[in-house]
Amino acid sequence: MSETNSAADVAAPHRYTAAMAADIEARWQDFWDADGTYEAPNPTGDLAGDPEQAAKPKKFIMDMFPYPSGAGLHVGHPLGYIATDVFARHQRMTGHNVLHTLGFDAFGLPAEQYAVQTGTHPRISTEANIENMTAQLRRLGLGHDKRRSFATIESEYYKWTQWIFLQIFNSWYDTDADRARPIAELVAQFESGERPTPDGRDWSALSAAERADILSDHRLAYASDAPVNWSPGLGTVLANEEVTADGRSERGNFPVFKSKLRQWNMRITAYADRLLNDLDGLDWPEAIKLQQRNWIGRSEGARVDFPVDGAGDITVFTTRQDTLFGATYMVLAPERELVERIIPAAWPDGTHPVWTGGHATPAEAVTAYRKQAAAKSDVERQAEAKDKTGVFTGAYATNPVSGERVPVFIADYVLMGYGTGAIMAVPAHDPRDFAFARAFELPIRCVVEPSDDRGTDASTWEDAFGSYDAKLVNSANDEISLDGLGVVDAKIRITEWLKEHGVGEGTVNFRLRDWLFSRQRYWGEPFPIVYDEDGIAHPLPESMLPLELPEVDDYSPRTFDPDDADTQPETPLSRNADWVDVTLDLGDGAGPKKYRRETNTMPNWAGSCWYELRYLDPNNSDKLVDPAIEQYWMGPREGQPTGGVDLYVGGAEHAVLHLLYARFWSKVLHDLGHVSSAEPFHKLYNQGMIQAFVYRDSRGIAVPAAEVEERDGAYYYEGEKVSRVLGKMGKSLKNAVTPDEICGEYGADTLRLYEMAMGPLDVSRPWDTRAVVGQYRLLQRLWRNVVDEESGEVTVVDAEPGEDTLRALHKAIDGVGGDMAGMRFNTAIAKVTELNNHLTKAGGPLSRSVAEALVLLVAPLAPHIAEELWRRLGHTESVVHQDFPVADPAYVVDETVTCVVQIKGKVRARLEISPSITDAELETLALADPAVVAALDGAGIRKVIVRAPKLVNIVPA
Repeated sequence: MSETNSAADVAAPHRYTAAMAADIEARWQDFWDADGTYEAPNPTGDLAGDPEQAAKPKKFIMDMFPYPSGAGLHVGHPLGYIATDVFARHQRMTGHNVLHTLGFDAFGLPAEQYAVQTGTHPRISTEANIENMTAQLRRLGLGHDKRRSFATIESEYYKWTQWIFLQIFNSWYDTDADRARPIAELVAQFESGERPTPDGRDWSALSAAERADILSDHRLAYASDAPVNWSPGLGTVLANEEVTADGRSERGNFPVFKSKLRQWNMRITAYADRLLNDLDGLDWPEAIKLQQRNWIGRSEGARVDFPVDGAGDITVFTTRQDTLFGATYMVLAPERELVERIIPAAWPDGTHPVWTGGHATPAEAVTAYRKQAAAKSDVERQAEAKDKTGVFTGAYATNPVSGERVPVFIADYVLMGYGTGAIMAVPAHDPRDFAFARAFELPIRCVVEPSDDRGTDASTWEDAFGSYDAKLVNSANDEISLDGLGVVDAKIRITEWLKEHGVGEGTVNFRLRDWLFSRQRYWGEPFPIVYDEDGIAHPLPESMLPLELPEVDDYSPRTFDPDDADTQPETPLSRNADWVDVTLDLGDGAGPKKYRRETNTMPNWAGSCWYELRYLDPNNSDKLVDPAIEQYWMGPREGQPTGGVDLYVGGAEHAVLHLLYARFWSKVLHDLGHVSSAEPFHKLYNQGMIQAFVYRDSRGIAVPAAEVEERDGAYYYEGEKVSRVLGKMGKSLKNAVTPDEICGEYGADTLRLYEMAMGPLDVSRPWDTRAVVGQYRLLQRLWRNVVDEESGEVTVVDAEPGEDTLRALHKAIDGVGGDMAGMRFNTAIAKVTELNNHLTKAGGPLSRSVAEALVLLVAPLAPHIAEELWRRLGHTESVVHQDFPVADPAYVVDETVTCVVQIKGKVRARLEISPSITDAELETLALADPAVVAALDGAGIRKVIVRAPKLVNIVPA
């Protein structure tokens, strides 16, 4: 028989079993729902009439948005949810008004792909998945305020996602004020002449299309023709983060190409400095901060202009402007539009054969090479070990300091995503430039003196020499000499010269690129944008929101030959002509006009950029969020200068995606006065992962873990030996264990305890179903200490506990309370176990005061059994809002501690003393101890070092 259905259960009808746990848990979950136990009052509603509740400090606790998968939950998924629930329960018991709830991030590609495969509307499958996941989460006893839950696919939610998009679209970043401002204020500057137009004409003289183009260059949300990651096999554009290192789609493993498409973008780069600087005030793991700093990638250097005959300038950004005299050629990213403007009709006389790639004209060479580069990922293009490839454009630029004409190439090792998409190549001092120069037989000129014995004739070198701790050489013209200067001084001097001569200036560059915000998919938020007959984008008025998704016959984007890079996307929405082509009166005085809707949809990140705000005020149909409510839950306060959620728990994999995007949206909303918090999440905690063993047969195919047998240290499936390795848990790996299985065999409280006891929350740990029984037995012992297993009666007495029990109790209260506050739940459980074992060994009925304190200690961790025992102990109010026990200091401190007395570093005595003893008292006792007197043997004492109450160190004369 199993642990949960043994003969002992029959002999003890009131024993805590899985069946009893199921009954207790279901009853209390129903009670909590009916009672509204976890409903957090808002300052503009319930709190206004409840001074006692209003006086409580608030605590806003959040989990990262779950996606409702059709596979449901495995036991790894709820790790973070259980942890935040335990923490939230402890915070309630320590006097906080706690907001803790959970919604669903429900738009996205998985549901759409399922719709493509089955013909099922994505809403139907998504809502079914939400219903299943909600039931699974409810069974765990999570204390969520269910009034505040929602899914991003609800039109009343994405109405406000669309509204925020319009706020961003109708804003620009004022660098002088260092904040976003309404676009109307920029228009007013152009109209008044305060800000000149790019070509100097009056604003009134410009056409509507010209004005729209100028404003688009400033808007925080804008459409542009930009290089994108185009996956013909998926029929959609992908973000950089959705492309694997080998240039394939993360989902589906299709080839991804660089292509130029009209796409919506978010000008997140305008906030680069603020996104970087405000990290300092956030309570986040340093590893996550570092990832964001590296992703933003701030670097100081100089802008340098290289004139090209008849084609303007090629502008580069460099952090090594001191090496400008060593620039012997230039390289443009293949995608740069400038390339078309600079290529001549024919190769210049004397063009090196290696430079042409065997093509008859520069145009042919560039076209062929661009196609080759488009098939490579950014990672492939920048790989250090690969052979350097490229082709001469046929154009020459002029080095502004040397006057030398330098050839201009395109090469795939230069990316559009950094700087200006162009570099000045200094092959003597950059490994990639050196390799390229060798391959294309280009000059290599030393301008930084090597510290080794290679000399300054770079044509003889085997590799590049790079150093910041060196002197400049070969770097002078008639107006300036850098020779003899160190790198730092040379950079300052050349930057001054560049600015004086109008060919450059010092500047800051960021690795961060604007956020590609379009997807060629159906299952996403429609853009609240329409286009007039001139192609000008117009925002829908707020009264027309939400713009809901129409019904379509085919949910899939049109897909193509995965290897055909020259295709263009066709979105599902574009095939619904009745929805796309509309006649609208936008309220702008133009009257009813014909428009065409935007047929891309927003990316899956959109809904999770602001969901913390909807939790605050989920039923508000008039505003994004009530200002007083937002100020109460998220506003700046002492220790949280930029405001935000008090605790946000989730995986570290979202460091530079969701977390960065949400910070950007929060800052825009703050600048425009819609929220008081400039940051969405003040404290971030990354939980570890629950792993599981994966078993594979001789073909490398995963086999069902539950059916594998262990014999003599080896593992077998259906008689065949299989390998075992620790990895992720998941349906595809056939090692998933569902919470339903564990709840059915042991109960939800046991599952909660086991997941919290497995180890530190921020560390990954392996799942072991066999070990779950240990926490089940803890709950059984707890139950027996309060309830008679045969009669079902409570066994506590009103007598005072003994001193040993009081000391054990108050030490546990002190330790568990500190561990709960610090999210050290595994050690909190260890302390509860230690206390419960002490009470079990002590024998006899528990004192009521001890039993009640024990139940309160357990309540955050195992709320169902705690609620049941609390009620059986005679209480009529829920345990959820009871005060957490407070330790009596008199019982926390040991009566005596052991003090070690050393002479010349050797232990000569151990003294049992009071923890409160003074240094002087301890010194007197130590010197009087017989063992110490004997060890000194009459010798004088040069020094006595006292560290009360643990150590006395005596130094003889």
